Order: sequence, then C-alpha cells, then structure tokens
Amino acid sequence: MVSTASASLTSLWDEISGTQPDPDLWVVAAALAAALTVVVPHRLWRLSRNAITIAHEGGHGLVALLTGRTLTGIRLHSDTSGLTVSRGKPHGIGMILTAAAGYTAPPLLGLGGAALLGTGRITLLLWLATALLIAMLVMIRNAYGALTVLLTGGTFVAVSWLTGPQVQAAFAYAVVWFLLLGGVRPAFELQAKRARGGAGDSDADQLSRLTHTPAGLWFFLFHAVSLCSLIGGGRWLLEV
Repeated sequence: MVSTASASLTSLWDEISGTQPDPDLWVVAAALAAALTVVVPHRLWRLSRNAITIAHEGGHGLVALLTGRTLTGIRLHSDTSGLTVSRGKPHGIGMILTAAAGYTAPPLLGLGGAALLGTGRITLLLWLATALLIAMLVMIRNAYGALTVLLTGGTFVAVSWLTGPQVQAAFAYAVVWFLLLGGVRPAFELQAKRARGGAGDSDADQLSRLTHTPAGLWFFLFHAVSLCSLIGGGRWLLEV
C-alpha cells in the first residue's frame, strides 16, 4: 500500500512538474488579444481589475509573512479596492517591503508565469496559481472577497481537470498576458487620481512616509517593474 501510494505521488509530481509542448504562435497571439480585450476597454477593465486586486493584495500578504509580520486578514471590495492588514513594527524594512509589494506583485507574477511557460511548464503554472489562491482564501475576511477568490480558483481547477492540453495552454498564456498587461495600468491610474487630489493614503504615500523620500520615486519603481516585466515576459511568451 505504501509503495503504491508513493508511486502514485511520484507519478502525480512528474505530471505536474513535467513539460508540455509549446502552443502554436497563433494561440499565443490570440491569448494576447484576449488579454488586451479585458484590460484596455474601461467597462471590461472595471470587472477584470478584480483579478489584479487579488494579486495586489496577495503580494502584500505574502511579503508580510516572508518578512516576519503577522498577517491578520485580507479584504477585497466590489470597487476593485482591497485592504491587507498585518501586525508588526510600523516601520523598518519589513513594512517597506510589504507596502511596496502590492503594485509590483501582478507584473512580477506575470514575469514568473512567463518564465514557467517559456520552459513548457503549463501544468505547473496552473497548479501553483491554484495553490496560491487556496492559501489566500484562508486569509480573506469578507464575503465579496471570498466569492471572488473562490470563482477565480474554481476557474483554474476546472481548466486543469476538465480541459485538454490545448485549452490549458491557451488559458495559461491568457492569464500571464493579463497579469503583464494589467500590471501596468493600476500605477498610472493611481498617479492620475493623486494628481486630482485623491488617494492621499496610497501605497506610494505610505512608502514616502516610511522612507522619507518623494512619492514620485515609488511611482517610478512601480512603472519600472511593470514595464520591464511586460517587455521581458512578452519576449519569453513570444519565443514559442
């Protein structure tokens, strides 16, 4: 029995960590077009931005844990805003990294996803994304947030278990393109909102107070990370 279970786990791991054939270039291009369709038009972006908020708040939460802070909860709201609460020193490197992780998380996740797809690990990407969503669900503290994460995670599970390799590849590429493209827009939106006198307690403003540096410096970081991730990740995705 033990030997059979061990063999089954080994077989499952080999399936998850193994490589899959690269999709045709037209599939990658179609995935890019699909991602642009839900990122560029304002009405669709208001809906799809919820997925970027999941990555944004998940980034805050993950880095809070990695820097030794105590993560107490994450809330996602219907206006696509979110809130991640952690306990620990209100200053220092841990707090700075946690605050900086939000706007940089979606493009960096997209870059990591592009690296996985560049090596043909489509199944591994889908399973890792599902695992991260399950872990995040445990920390969600409001009904809308739980529903959003459940629907997103359910989509990944359904694609992973119920569809064939071609559909899985198309979905994985669309998700990664979406993170890369969708990771660029929020920082520009925040900058425009601040120019109109709003968002006075944004991540950039918190970082400015924590580090005694101009908020514009942090906007430069957000833009640099998102644009470099888009360029680098896009090159990996198109090398099929």
